[in-house]
Amino acid sequence: MPTPSKGPRLGGGPAHERLMLANLATALFEHGKITTTEAKAKRLRPLAERLITKAKRGDLHSRRMVMRVINDRTNKRMSSPADKALYNLFSEIAPRYANRNGGYTRIVKIGSRKGDNAPMAVIELVEELTVAATTAPAKKSTAKKAAAKKSTAKKAAPAKAAAADEPAAAEPAAADDAPKAADSDESSS
Repeated sequence: MPTPSKGPRLGGGPAHERLMLANLATALFEHGKITTTEAKAKRLRPLAERLITKAKRGDLHSRRMVMRVINDRTNKRMSSPADKALYNLFSEIAPRYANRNGGYTRIVKIGSRKGDNAPMAVIELVEELTVAATTAPAKKSTAKKAAAKKSTAKKAAPAKAAAADEPAAAEPAAADDAPKAADSDESSS
């Protein structure tokens, strides 16, 4: 058997490795993040990113190509995890990354597993690009916001003084109306 160029196989043979990565990709698309060993996470990342790129195209051919990898061969109900993962991939995950050209996943190392001291990692889908874009300009515009608050405070100070004069003028008018209403009540009696 020829030695694999990407290092030793994760399972026993190539078919087992392919099925293991397909199951990991299904779990990743269903849950958004999974905890696994670093080696499996590093091997899963390119596969998951290729599947997301195909799902972004959204046509029938790309759906069938994704279904070759994410496929539940035991039962064909919508309640199976593969169908949920396929639905999540095409309806939620792919539109979320419509403006992003790669880099859909993140691997975070979390230490060693207690039983066999295997290095563990969390592989997760990164957030959409719009969240990062909205927070970056907010930091730049804080100086503008502070200047705008000062100018509105200066404009509001004369307006408050004028508003304070108006209620004072309105109160005597209300006091004048009260005796008239009392007079009309007395005349009706």
